Amino acid sequence: MINRNPHIANLKAGYLFPEIAKRRREYASKNPDAKIISLGIGNTTEPIMPYINAGLVDGAKQLGTVEGYSGYQDEGKAALREKISVVFYSGKFQIDEIFISDGAKCDIGRLQILFGAGTQIAVQDPSYPVYVDGSVLAGAAGGWEGNGYSGITYLPCTAENNFFPNLDLISQNSLIYFCSPNNPTGAVADRSQLSALVETAVNKGCIIIFDAAYSEFIRDPSLPKSIYDIDMADRCAIEVNSFSKPAGFTGIRLGWSVVPKALKYSGGESVNADWNRIAGTIFNGASNIAQAGGLAALDEEGLSEMRAQTDFYLGNAKLIRDTLQKLKINCIGGDNSPYIWAHFPGRDSWEVFADILEKCHIVTTPGAGFGPAGQNFVRFSAFGHRADVEEACRRLGNL
Repeated sequence: MINRNPHIANLKAGYLFPEIAKRRREYASKNPDAKIISLGIGNTTEPIMPYINAGLVDGAKQLGTVEGYSGYQDEGKAALREKISVVFYSGKFQIDEIFISDGAKCDIGRLQILFGAGTQIAVQDPSYPVYVDGSVLAGAAGGWEGNGYSGITYLPCTAENNFFPNLDLISQNSLIYFCSPNNPTGAVADRSQLSALVETAVNKGCIIIFDAAYSEFIRDPSLPKSIYDIDMADRCAIEVNSFSKPAGFTGIRLGWSVVPKALKYSGGESVNADWNRIAGTIFNGASNIAQAGGLAALDEEGLSEMRAQTDFYLGNAKLIRDTLQKLKINCIGGDNSPYIWAHFPGRDSWEVFADILEKCHIVTTPGAGFGPAGQNFVRFSAFGHRADVEEACRRLGNL
C-alpha cells in the first residue's frame, strides 16, 4: 500500500475552527436549553446587499443566453481584473498581474505550492492558522516541537511591541506571511511599520505574502490598505484579498491575488509567470456568477453597499469592545477591524473559551489556536446579527 503523506502526519491536531465547532456541539448536546451565540468564527451573517445581489442574479441569467454564456475563465474575467486594478490600486497593475480566485484562503494554499518545500517561512505570531498549517502540508515546515513547528520562524506580536514584530528575527530568503488588519489581533500596521517590513524584505531577499482580506474595514485614512501603498513593494510582495467579508461572499467564494511582473526570484525568473502556470494547471477559475457579483460590488453603488456592510460589523465590534472595557478586560482591535483581541492574563485561552461558553453561552476563539503568542487571549468576532451581539454583550456581564 502507498504510505501516508508524511507532511500530513506532521500536523499537530485538527484545524482550529472545526475543533471549536466540535466543542460547541458537545456543549450543546449536554446543555440543550442553552441558546448559544457565536462570536467565534469570522463568518458573515447579513444578507448580500441588493445591488450586489442583483449582479449575481443577472450573472446567472446571462449564462442562460447564447450571448452571455461563458465557460472556463482560468485567470478571471478581464473586466473584473481591470476593475480591481482601478478601484483598489489606482490602475497600477495590468490585468495579467491580477488573478481572480475563489478566495484568499484558497490562494494562500496554492501559493505554498508555488514556493515549495525548501522555503524558509516566517509568520506573525499569532496568525491565521492556514499560513502555518499550509506550510506544514507543503513540506516547508516540519513536526511540532514544543510551542511551534520546526522550520518556521515565529514573529511574536504582543502588547510589548504594539503587536508589530521584531523584523530582525526574519532570516535571509524567507517567505513572510503578514496580515493587516491582522487576524486575529485586529491590529493594523501603519505606514512606517509597513515601510520597515518592505525594506527588510528587499534587503534580505524575502517575499511577503500580504493578506489584505480585512482592508475594507480600515477607517483611519492614515493607515495603508495595501502593501503596494509602500514604495518598492511590487519588487518583494504578493497581495491576496477577498470579497468574502466586505460583500458577504463567504459562501459565494471570490477573491484575487496580485503578483507584480517586477517580482523576481533570486535568479531573475518571473514569479508572475510561475503563478500563471500554477493557476492554469490546478485551478479552473472562480464561478462566473460570483465574478458578475464582484463586478457589481465594484460599481459606485456596490462600493457604497460594501461600506454600509462593513460599517454594520464595525458597529458590532464597538459594542463588544466597549463591553469588555467596562468589564476591565484589556483588548485591542474593533476600530479598523472586525476582530477584538481580549487579554486574560495568566489564564489558558482554551480554559477562558470554556469559561465564557459555560457562563455566557458565547462561543469565542481561543488565542492559543493562532500560535504561541496567542496564549492568554481570546478573539471575539463582530460577525453576527445585531440583536445577538447586543444579547451577547449583556451576557458577558456574567464573567
